[in-house]
Amino acid sequence: MPGIARIDLPQNLTKLAYESIKAYILRENLDEHTRLTEDDLSRQLGISKSPVREALNSLATEGLVRIEARRGAYLRQFSRKEALDLYNLREALEVYAVGATVLTPKFIAELRRSVQRTEKLLKSKDKQGHIDEDMHFHGLIAEATGNAELCRVLSNLQSQIWLCRRKTYDLSSSSAPHAHRAILDAFEKEDRKAAQTAMRRHIVHVREQLLAFLDELSTRNGAKETLGVPRRTHR
Repeated sequence: MPGIARIDLPQNLTKLAYESIKAYILRENLDEHTRLTEDDLSRQLGISKSPVREALNSLATEGLVRIEARRGAYLRQFSRKEALDLYNLREALEVYAVGATVLTPKFIAELRRSVQRTEKLLKSKDKQGHIDEDMHFHGLIAEATGNAELCRVLSNLQSQIWLCRRKTYDLSSSSAPHAHRAILDAFEKEDRKAAQTAMRRHIVHVREQLLAFLDELSTRNGAKETLGVPRRTHR
């Protein structure tokens, strides 16, 4: 199971195990049927099974893995409705966040640098760097509200969404720089309504691209599950 970072001793082992395993499942192109066992993970991380078990339980609570008794953990599989629910919640929270941000020169400058990095990362085809920067951009807006609970909820929501669409990255990645710049431009003009409209359009576009693709795959493959998302049931 290549790709997971070995831990170089203490601090809080459970926290370190959690961060390493989370990064592994979000960054690596794992199959949803890949089994994540305490034995394998503890051996690769170089720690005991106890902190690994606690880390997996935390990831299950956050909706990133599912744990099966005596079998191990597996990546969560999202139904179409679950994917839709995640994006609807994200839309509501992020549009709210845009309206609640405290606009400062430092905040605007950080957003501008993020947009510039996003453009460069997309041009260089650095997929993981682009994903990380996308999450950073949205995280900056959440942090600018000063609402720690909103930041926590949106961070977890972002992780679930990237896990949900990890194999459909190319569907909407090219639109991110333009969408982020539209949000930035509105902030620079101190036009919160325009910034909220730009954020809503951004999220709706990504959501509709993903759902349309899943529906197309569902139609082509019949009852077969694809991308870890069970086919939509048509009545």
